[in-house]
Amino acid sequence: MQAEPRATHPCPTPAGVAERPVGALCIDPVHARGGLPREAHIPEISLFCNLETSARRYPAKTAVQFFGKAVRYDELLAEAEAMAGYLQHACDVAPGDRVLVFSQNCPQFIAAYFAILRADAVFVPVNAMLLRDELEHIVQDSGAVAAFVASELLERIAPLVGTGALRQLVVHAYGDALGNADDDAGLVPPDWVRARIADVVLPPAAVSWQAALAQQQVPRLHRAGPDDLCMLPYTSGTTGKPKACVHTHRTVMTSCVGSSLWRRTHPSSVYLAVAPLFHLLGLQNNVNSAIFWGGTIVLMPRWDREAAALLIERHRVSFWAALPAMLVDFFAQPGIEQRDLSSLAVVTGGGAATPQHVNDILKNRYGLDYIEGYGLTESANFLCANPMHQPKKGCLGVPTFGVDLRIVDPETLVPLPRGKAGEIVVHAAQIMLGYWNHAQANAESFFVRDGKRFFRTGDLASMDEEGYVFMRDRLKRMINASGFKVWPAEVEASLHTHPSILEACVIAAPDARRGETVKAVVTLRDGCSDDSASLLAWCREHMAAYKAPRIVQIVDALPKSATGKIAWRELQEREARAVQAAENKEAEAEAPTH
Repeated sequence: MQAEPRATHPCPTPAGVAERPVGALCIDPVHARGGLPREAHIPEISLFCNLETSARRYPAKTAVQFFGKAVRYDELLAEAEAMAGYLQHACDVAPGDRVLVFSQNCPQFIAAYFAILRADAVFVPVNAMLLRDELEHIVQDSGAVAAFVASELLERIAPLVGTGALRQLVVHAYGDALGNADDDAGLVPPDWVRARIADVVLPPAAVSWQAALAQQQVPRLHRAGPDDLCMLPYTSGTTGKPKACVHTHRTVMTSCVGSSLWRRTHPSSVYLAVAPLFHLLGLQNNVNSAIFWGGTIVLMPRWDREAAALLIERHRVSFWAALPAMLVDFFAQPGIEQRDLSSLAVVTGGGAATPQHVNDILKNRYGLDYIEGYGLTESANFLCANPMHQPKKGCLGVPTFGVDLRIVDPETLVPLPRGKAGEIVVHAAQIMLGYWNHAQANAESFFVRDGKRFFRTGDLASMDEEGYVFMRDRLKRMINASGFKVWPAEVEASLHTHPSILEACVIAAPDARRGETVKAVVTLRDGCSDDSASLLAWCREHMAAYKAPRIVQIVDALPKSATGKIAWRELQEREARAVQAAENKEAEAEAPTH
């Protein structure tokens, strides 16, 4: 049944502009080779219906593996249904209400996600590394009325209950999802995963996961349809505060189905889910795709290279969405050559350059190509991907089903010829409706051309004669640290709260493991004697680990433009020159003498 509107769309389609692509989405026939279909047909249903369908098809099949504990499809569906009932009847969650999930990867995260969708509510994933101030912004901006929270994160969010719309917490402990299988033949969960809810003191506005389930509340009729809002994932922006991307069931489903077809997954696929589910990389590739097909999710709460090798071998993992930094660490572990990784059929990812030695290992040892792709939170994680049968290294791939991708002059928005670098702009069914509560950002991010509404990505790229897209630079000042997006303006805003810092500029510095890392160049107030070590310690205390600068350089003055703005690009170029000079010096030292 088609749902009634749940919330006002923040960026409606302007009059005279083509509606979003619906139904069959096509790709360039040049790329429809190697078994790839020309068209992708997108189901006209909610995302929850994917779980319902798979549970009816494969009730006894394992949906989730978690340290040896298998959760069947019928069990996952029953848990999501009961928790949806609790949200509606005990928490008074109405259609369109926002509900947070603040947790590391665990079975409860997946059940909570589908419970929110089942209740016709809107899922708000929250990065588990966020600290109090960052978390408070998301709680207040989203207007969330309830939250699912992991027990070790409870102290961060509990003080926010009652400060706005947030009124109820449902608390889970990872150890309670282990059952009796907490030592899976050599795969021993770390102590923080073994913790049980019985050891947690709950505040008045909180209830345990088990207590909520025990009520066995029956949810109302599921009414959400493809064009109802389903999630508000937050992405940082150049204004310094994270913004929520407004996604419907249709936008997320389009991305999920398109990526699943492109990467040739199927009901027998087994997914290694180590990428965080609070990011769309993890949620789309490892949950929505798996549940759509009825595949099996092998869940890891955090990255552990030894555990990853054991899980791939034991559960015959076939699909792995892995960041390049993960692969570098994975293949560096001792004895990896002796592990049986023959089940792997697809290794995919992106977000940073992949070292050639990793590509060589995959190809020469396992006969696999690393299938790089390109997507944004604003596009539900999927826009471009390399064809499985004909990938190019260091390339974002080609536009996928129904994606009208163009390279334009960032000043005039005029399309540029092949081979010339410009800004990536896209019109596609998976593009968000707009930013939540950010009319100005919407006005700056969208424009109309040829009767279509295009989104400006802020990324600079070029397209070759075969239609492959190559990243060239970033129009926006984003740092990509191990796949985590870090926006300098947000970090700078935090640095400016330090009593000794006068000015700060944040740039990217190369890092062998993370690809890029965060570097802060700062000036100090008169009379202050802080050193780099003390400033780094302060950053670790006040910012999420992935955002906190790893390098702090104290200087006498920062370069400025004619208008008095800090010349961040000049600092970035200085960093690049310094790195190049160091590499040249190292190469000269290693060169043989005659």
